[in-house]
Amino acid sequence: MQSPSEWLTRPLDDKTRWLLLMLLVPLALAVIAPIWQMRFEAPQYPQGLELVIFPYTVTGDVQEVNTLNHYIGMAKIDRAALSDLDFLPFALGVMMLLLLRVVALGDVRSLLDLVALYSYFGMFAFARFAYTLYVFGHNLDPKAAFQVAPFTPTVLGTGVVANFTITSLPARGSFYLAAVGALLLVTLLMNMRGRPATAAAG
Repeated sequence: MQSPSEWLTRPLDDKTRWLLLMLLVPLALAVIAPIWQMRFEAPQYPQGLELVIFPYTVTGDVQEVNTLNHYIGMAKIDRAALSDLDFLPFALGVMMLLLLRVVALGDVRSLLDLVALYSYFGMFAFARFAYTLYVFGHNLDPKAAFQVAPFTPTVLGTGVVANFTITSLPARGSFYLAAVGALLLVTLLMNMRGRPATAAAG
């Protein structure tokens, strides 16, 4: 029977290391892929308006959405206003380095650390995105042409603001990141087989 410390230092097999190396591909793709998309539909815009959020920029009908936001006193959507996105490429780069560290060290402890850090990264990124939308909808200019009550734009799913139906959904990059998280967890669970009873209870 292994002690908890012996289990944590147990080496990862070659199959696990190759799988971890393969995860570098979706992590790298997530740096350049769209991570979120928002669609705005209203009677006056039968074709709808769309914003596509990347880790480094926002594309789509940005100018038209900013014009609409101006009438209700919402801040302009630009790179400066979305400076929170700056941490994403850096964080993803750090995750890739940590992934290589796990492959190099090759033990269960380093894999467990990576799963914990990656989980924290995912929760923090989503919470920060939700907070950014909250700030946009609550810091309204009181001198705006049209006065609306403070609101939080739809973070996930479909919601209604004035006469606009807003659909906010993850894009391709978010699915890459989710797949990496799921495979990391599966890999950890695979390497937990045969763990000591004391470690399982803890």
